[in-house]
Amino acid sequence: MNDPLEFLVRGDIGAAVDAVDGLDDQGRRSFADGLVAHVRRRRDNWWWNDEATALAVAAVGCMPTAATAAELLGRRNVSLRGVDAGLVVQVARTRGVPWLAELAYRLADRLRRDDPRDGWGFVAELLTAEKAVAPTGEEFVQGWLARLAWPPEWQRPVPLVDRLRADVFLDALVPRLFEVDGAGTRMSFDEFMTDEKLALPRALARLAGEGRLDRTLLLDGCVSRLLRGDRPSALRAFVALHALLEPTASEVDRHRGDYLRLLADAPGSVASMAQRTLRTLDAVEVDGLLDTSRAVLVRPDKALVRAQLGWLDQLARRHPDRAAEIAEVIATAVDHPAADVRDRAGTLAARHGHVAAPRFVVGAVGDDLPPPAGPLPAPPAITDPDELAEEVASLLGGPTTASGLERVLDAVVRLAGGDRARLKDALVPVLRRHRAGAEEHPWDPCCLCGLLGGVLHAAADPIEGGVRRGRWAAMLAALRHRTPGGPPLDPRVPPPHRLLRARLAEIGDRVGSPRHPGLLAAPTTANGAIDPEVLYDRLTRLGERGAWEVDLTQALLRLPARVDEPLAARAAALGTRAGNRLAGWLRAGGLPTPEQRVVTLPRRERRHGFDWGYDELPRQRTHVLVSPPEGVDDPFGLLTVPAGSVDSYVGGAALLWPAVLPGYRGLVAAYALPDIASAADQDLSGGAAILPLLAECGGDGGPAVDLALAYGLGARHESDRVAAVDALLMLAAAGDLDARTAGAHLGVLAAVGDLTLTRTLQPLRDAAAAGAPLSTWRLLAAALPALLAAAKAPRGTPDLLTLAAETARATGARIDVPGLAEVAARGGSSRLVTEARRLADALDR
Repeated sequence: MNDPLEFLVRGDIGAAVDAVDGLDDQGRRSFADGLVAHVRRRRDNWWWNDEATALAVAAVGCMPTAATAAELLGRRNVSLRGVDAGLVVQVARTRGVPWLAELAYRLADRLRRDDPRDGWGFVAELLTAEKAVAPTGEEFVQGWLARLAWPPEWQRPVPLVDRLRADVFLDALVPRLFEVDGAGTRMSFDEFMTDEKLALPRALARLAGEGRLDRTLLLDGCVSRLLRGDRPSALRAFVALHALLEPTASEVDRHRGDYLRLLADAPGSVASMAQRTLRTLDAVEVDGLLDTSRAVLVRPDKALVRAQLGWLDQLARRHPDRAAEIAEVIATAVDHPAADVRDRAGTLAARHGHVAAPRFVVGAVGDDLPPPAGPLPAPPAITDPDELAEEVASLLGGPTTASGLERVLDAVVRLAGGDRARLKDALVPVLRRHRAGAEEHPWDPCCLCGLLGGVLHAAADPIEGGVRRGRWAAMLAALRHRTPGGPPLDPRVPPPHRLLRARLAEIGDRVGSPRHPGLLAAPTTANGAIDPEVLYDRLTRLGERGAWEVDLTQALLRLPARVDEPLAARAAALGTRAGNRLAGWLRAGGLPTPEQRVVTLPRRERRHGFDWGYDELPRQRTHVLVSPPEGVDDPFGLLTVPAGSVDSYVGGAALLWPAVLPGYRGLVAAYALPDIASAADQDLSGGAAILPLLAECGGDGGPAVDLALAYGLGARHESDRVAAVDALLMLAAAGDLDARTAGAHLGVLAAVGDLTLTRTLQPLRDAAAAGAPLSTWRLLAAALPALLAAAKAPRGTPDLLTLAAETARATGARIDVPGLAEVAARGGSSRLVTEARRLADALDR
């Protein structure tokens, strides 16, 4: 039977108008019930453009109240962007709807936080048609700002200031700009037609100059917003507006206390603005300024602190009777992290009568780090279908972690061999809620969504497993290279991830075996490793049942990479194929040591036609090629890391690999290196998150780990740099850090421009402060030669020289730095030469 509302799917607006025209009350109620039922059962339930217009016409033409209409039109799957509001108003007028403004208010409350433009124009047109007061909710304000930044085509030739003069929402929404958190981010757009920077602050200041807006409201609003705080990027527009308003001396004096608070506590750009503003006053109350200065002089912002020192120097000259007190405040900066600031503070404090105590005390040698605690035990096994359902919901609803995935897979295998009906009752509602297995991501070759969902469905229902069995069998055959002419392996999927996908296919293919004892590869520690004795016991319990091939392979890869002859003999005595594989593995000591070679890969060739993203690629990247030793078979490709593309990136998938190869740190690092490097040379977020997991792994590190640390320390995002510091400290505590090699890589990468050197300063300071000054000094000593030998020392080199001098003095370790003496001997007083002399002096003591 055809759906009478099928015209909505076609987006037939005329049919929608005709359908609601002339309905009586009973007809509207019936039509409304049918409309709600149609929307709920529609399989492809997404509405936009003409479809959304037809839906809005139908809703306004039949719904009894604004609440019911808003419930339908405010659904997340309904996009009101581009809906013909004029036609909706016309239908409402014809019907005599009295609640159009209320509908607009309700929809304004439902605007999407991530994209308030979607529906904002429709709501605004309804309000304008009804001559209603503007709503002032956060999403409506954000949508208004987004519309100002990107106006509809008919408004684009009109300058922003002219659009604002005619804007019916201007007076109601301008005060809210200073109250809505994050509004400043959307206020920082450029003029659409002229590319004028910070167009909105300029337009607001101009309207204030004309008297169209209240200047006091804008100035007080700026100060209030800056005091309240926000992300630095969100405060930029208010700093600009404040400067454009050019506060008078009386206005500055009225906010004197506010500016002092901003100077002490606000982000750097805001504090600098407050500092400049206060210095325009002829006189500032000395006691208040001194109290504020104590907070300012310990801030890391060098420019701000230097300017404050200059101000205090002038103040001491102007008030000689208080010079000693001012000098004591100046001396606060003698402990500043920047050496040039410390020097300046010491000079000024001495000039005005205060002698600062020396900063350094030589004597401490070596790192002071707690011994590594070792990996935590794996979480307990899941024993109940309801507990499994909770874990599956957590796994599907958030990021996939190795620990969570392994726990679920082991439970699925064990519980599917028992009460299948109870397992189905527990799992199916969760799988439906999360649409598990229904959504593949073809653009992501490492996606596990379809595979994992298929395994879970197969565990709950054998029929579901039969549907997918052919695909799983093909994946397993391709992995084993046993199907000549079959589908080739996807080169975009690294072998550790390929093995993980094969495990999922094998589990899906075999899940449901009666009373199965569980996976051999279930980890015994949180980092993915398995105790060899536990694996032996599992093989003993398995008996003649026979081990699953990929499951056993993964279990062997999780053993410590060392020879264990006594356990090998016991394993061979089992007399099973799996026991023999374990015995051979233990006698060989795990995987053979691969050959590794550091190479530099150029950016790929530009593709024909439009090549999106080519210009954002790094011009080159340092990589580690890995190959198996001559004559060694590598059936799973795990010992092979080829020269990949500079733009290869697998995202969060790499976080699962340390648990695949927990005893082979260097090998995992080589596979993950493209992602880690992307955090530094492409400014991507999250690439270095794997570094602490690598540090928890066992086995040799090698060049890939050293390169990974160098790239991680130069990552764009703070979370990635923090991960690099954590890994550095963990490796140093375990005695596994090759600081010299990591530092040499860092120096070379920064010298040729493949890494932003200034980003490395804070994480290295943090590492030294956390108890690793000697490791930090060794790393810096290895990095500096390449930096000092560069034709032009990279920005940040003087700061690294400063930190090197501090750590060298603190540890008392003398390390030769090639090229340092030549730079220190240069004439002049540039920061590079000054800091080189400082380090040379520290090494001569």
